[in-house]
Order: sequence, then C-alpha cells, then structure tokens
Amino acid sequence: MKKFYIVLAAIIVIAVVVWIFVMMWQKPVQTTTQNPNPTPVTQNQPTSVTPFLPDSTSTAQAVSTVPANGDGNPYGVAFVPKDFPAGGTINPGDILVANFNNGKNLQGTGSTIVRIAPSGKMSLFFQGKPPLGLTTALAVLKSGFVIVGNMPTTDGTSATAKAGSLLVIDKNGKLIKTLTDANLINGPWDMTVNDNGNNVRAFVSNVLSGTVVRFDLTFNSTTLVSEPGIIIASGYVHKGDPAALEIGPTGLFYDAASDSLFVAATGDNAVYKIMNAGTLSADAGKGTVIYQDQQNLHGPLSLTQAPNGNFIVSNGDAINSDPTHPSELTEFTADGKFVKQLSLDKNQGGAFGFDVQRNLTSTIFATVNDNVPNLMIWMIPTQVVQ
Repeated sequence: MKKFYIVLAAIIVIAVVVWIFVMMWQKPVQTTTQNPNPTPVTQNQPTSVTPFLPDSTSTAQAVSTVPANGDGNPYGVAFVPKDFPAGGTINPGDILVANFNNGKNLQGTGSTIVRIAPSGKMSLFFQGKPPLGLTTALAVLKSGFVIVGNMPTTDGTSATAKAGSLLVIDKNGKLIKTLTDANLINGPWDMTVNDNGNNVRAFVSNVLSGTVVRFDLTFNSTTLVSEPGIIIASGYVHKGDPAALEIGPTGLFYDAASDSLFVAATGDNAVYKIMNAGTLSADAGKGTVIYQDQQNLHGPLSLTQAPNGNFIVSNGDAINSDPTHPSELTEFTADGKFVKQLSLDKNQGGAFGFDVQRNLTSTIFATVNDNVPNLMIWMIPTQVVQ
C-alpha cells in the first residue's frame, strides 16, 4: 500500500509539472515590434520628428552672391526646376539669388539676380534699371519665366519705401513686363506659386499693407497675357523698422492637396494657415495660427515645407530678439511642435531667403546669410529626409 501512495504522489507531481509547462507555452509573448497598421500620414503630417535641418553650417558649401556692381544683402532664393525649357542663360539645377541692397549697402536699392551653377560658379543673370530693390519674392516657372518682387527706396530707409512692382523676366535675363497695381501690389515681400505650366497661381505677401494677394497668371510662349488678382488675407502687423526696413507678412507656402496657404507673419511672430486659398473670392483675414513660439520664433521670414513634412522658417531677429540665438532657422512639425534650430551666423540678422529641391538621390537645401553675404548649400542624402 505504501508503494501505491508513493507512485500516486509521483504521478501527481509529474502532472502538475506538465500542466505548468503547457500553460507557459500557450501564454502570448510580448514584443516591441512596430504596429503593422500605422496611422496613414497626410502630406502635411510628418512621418516623425526626425529633423531635416543640418547639424552645422560647417558642412555647407559657401558661395558668394556679390556681383560685379557690388550688390549685397541677398534675399530671394529659387531653384531652376528640372523641366525648365532649354536655350536660355539658366538651366535646371541652377539657383537664383535676388539682391536687395546696392554696393553702398542701402536697403531697397539692389538691382541684380545672380545665378549659382551646380558647380558653385556665380554669374550675373539679371540687372535692372534703378529704382529697384529686389525682394524675397522670387519664383522660377516651368514656362521659362522668372518673377521677382521689387520694393525700392531712395535712401535705404522705410520713409522712402515705395509700393513697387512684380518684374517678369525671360530665360535670358530680359525684362519683358512690369506689373503694378495700386490695390494689389504694395511692397511685394515674398511669394509662392502653384506652377501648372502656362497657368500659374501666385501668392504674394505685401509688407507695406499687411495683405496677401492671389494672382491667376496666364502665359504664352513669349509673355504674360493675363494677371487677375484678389486680396485673400489681411490684418497682419506691418510697420517700418530701422534695422529690417519693413516688418510684415513674409514667407508663404501653398499646399495644393489641401488648398491651404501658410503665412509667416513677422510682426505677429506666428505662422498662420488660410483654408481654400486657391478658390477664395473674398478676404479671409489672418487665418488660423498653427505655430506661435516665443522661445524659438524671432520674427519669422521665409517659409517652406521640407521633404520630411516639417516646416522651416528663417528668423530675422527684429521681433522677439534673442542675442543668444542669432540668425536662426527653426523647424517645427505640421501640428506645431518645435523640432530643431540652426544658427547661420554668430551675429543677428543673417537669415532670410532659402529654398529646397528634391532629386532622386539627394535633397539640396540652399539658404542665404545676409551678413557675409553668401549662399550656403547642403546636399542631403534622400534617405536622411524621408
């Protein structure tokens, strides 16, 4: 009988051990693998907060933007698009830079646009007749034309700033048309375009009136044939300034997929969003604030969206100045979260116009440093910015 109980006890122990192993085997194992069905990403929603901005200016190629006549204070920057027509003095991959000051460094007196070739060689593309002050409003169109804003002064001060014009230039650097309109063009400070070949939707910020205008432009093979326009936004802070000359709405970025226009309002120290910008038939006011950051915004100027979905603005330092963060570019997400900043110069006031061009294997990022003056160019591998 004693042996029977010993055997029974052994069987029970074995059964318990087997049951424990079975339960452990069937228990789900927790892992750290990524969600196989992530939330879809829209055009204006970054895939991550991985920064686009470079880590340092030391990795950039620096090219002078000063032509033979001594013009300085480079403002506008624009790449020549890949499908730009051949036969002119500029080619796909070139970078154009507009100068706002003359050789005496008077603001609103610069009359030149220089060309930076992919090799880094600088040459003159356009030189106009004074009075001119070529601004950040610079666009190179697929149809073979260049548009640049002009806000001239007679003595480099805001007291003599004029409403100016938009200049239409052909691919050989020849001025073919000057657009003026007392109601729509009042200090064209920056611009962005939705380029569909012969039909171009252009948005222009006016620094002297605090407005944004939409122009629906039509080109033929030789000139601009139609340019109806309408004010679609207004109410932004605008005023003269002894250092910056003028403060008002500046950088613009248009998202065609959502028909939304983003506005960097320097005097408001904020970035706004205007819905239905391509179809508005009336003034929509300032729009909705999407980014306002007293720590990292210091008078936002130029604006664009990087390939990773984040936005980038340059800071002019005339508003909310911080000497410990001079001449900075600020990167933030589409939902208004700060990501990164990059200082271009040890002194304030160096940051202004920039542009981004994405190619198959790399993204080229080019920005001016007004203080030198020069253009800094980074070539960023495509996988870094995805």
